[in-house]
Amino acid sequence: MSDPLSGPVSDPVGDPSGALAGPRAGTAGGRRLFRRGLVAALAALGLAAAAATVASPAANASPPAPGSGWSQVFLDDFDGPAGSGVNTANWQYDTGTSYPGGAANWGTGEVETMTSSTSNVALDGSGNLLITPRRDASGHWTSGRIETTRTDFQPPAGGKLRVEARIQLPNVTGAAAKGYWPAFWMLGSPFRGNYWNWPGVGELDIMENVQGLNTDWATMHCGTNPGGPCNETSGIGGSTSCPGATCQAGFHTYAMEWDRSTSPEEIRFSVDGVTFHTVKATQVDATTWANATQHGYFVILNVAMGGGFPGAFGGGPDSGTEPGHPMTVDYVRVLQSGGGGGTTPPPPGNRDAYSPVQAESYDAQSGVVAEATTDSGGGQDLGSLANGDWALYKGVNFGSTAAKQFYARVASGAASGVSGLVEVRLDSRSNAPIGSFAVANTGGWQSWRTVPANISAVTGTHDVYLTFTSGQPADFVNVNWFDFGH
Repeated sequence: MSDPLSGPVSDPVGDPSGALAGPRAGTAGGRRLFRRGLVAALAALGLAAAAATVASPAANASPPAPGSGWSQVFLDDFDGPAGSGVNTANWQYDTGTSYPGGAANWGTGEVETMTSSTSNVALDGSGNLLITPRRDASGHWTSGRIETTRTDFQPPAGGKLRVEARIQLPNVTGAAAKGYWPAFWMLGSPFRGNYWNWPGVGELDIMENVQGLNTDWATMHCGTNPGGPCNETSGIGGSTSCPGATCQAGFHTYAMEWDRSTSPEEIRFSVDGVTFHTVKATQVDATTWANATQHGYFVILNVAMGGGFPGAFGGGPDSGTEPGHPMTVDYVRVLQSGGGGGTTPPPPGNRDAYSPVQAESYDAQSGVVAEATTDSGGGQDLGSLANGDWALYKGVNFGSTAAKQFYARVASGAASGVSGLVEVRLDSRSNAPIGSFAVANTGGWQSWRTVPANISAVTGTHDVYLTFTSGQPADFVNVNWFDFGH
């Protein structure tokens, strides 16, 4: 598909604010179509990158203490020796030009190769992370892209989530900034391991910037592509100029607050504490909102070069573009307020093995998609499950009387000859299954039945893995819930 502003573009998972992300090519059916869009919100471009009139705070400022009622659930202050890499307990590197099996050029048409080299991603020794695009003698660009290992960032029921970072954008403007595309953004957890289910799983673009403009774009992507309730590929976006010092000349705090304490639920975007864009649940239908929000998210930082968004504002990098200008990140943190549960991992033993465990309530996963279900009780199921996919449920309490049965609510619209196993493993995916059952077509992807299986006797509290094994690569099952019996 073509981007209305820049021509054909493949969709980005590298365009953080979604404000002007390009589309990803996709396939209809099992593995959902993924496409990122260009931002419709082109107002308030702030084209004049005038000299800053307000002095920016120190580069290595400590994060302010959380406000009353807020608790901190994630922080990286990027302290460490100069030239060292990021803390891989917090972050994982995205390398190359696509996710494994995902769209080429990160789906956006960007031209760089992402690396884990400290020439592209490194600490500066003064409490900052530098993501630096570089160009070699042959004109090839490299840069950096990292995402949190955690995928569970979401507000607790009735509470709030705040995700913020203090960032100075690459300090380059005008012709020398042509093609620069720094971003701070989030993707819905079902995207990890799937890479083709955008935009339904949701994207929250907290900060996106191109061409050295004094503009912060923020966008929510959701629904279907093209068009749909969220106006894809543009998404639901807004923009503003950075206050005081330009986005390039000084540090600013870019933040998203996801608020489940209001009715309707809403997501607010701000810079330096001033909200400039709000998306409310009532702007889209209930199913679209649920599909985009009833799961965790992970955080991404990257600097792309070229692609659909810069293309909409004059094009990608050329011989006049200056390499070597980093995006400087002072800290990234996640706070939550009110409610119960949510982002903080549940304590051991909080799940009752003998009550239904909703499949979409996983603590970690690979390859799964949360989607609306028509099964009794409504809510969501896990779909697009195929060979090698898995989901983790921490702290399942079996008690002192052994469980010997496993039950799962499943549906399948798999083609003739396609089937697979739903397996239960305890504490590690490398452990042998304690039980399993086979499933093939049940009459449709929303044609549900409860299937029992015998398991080895289990007592105590364990982390439970559902794993999915098939001799075919095609999706073969959806799961709504599971539980155990004596």
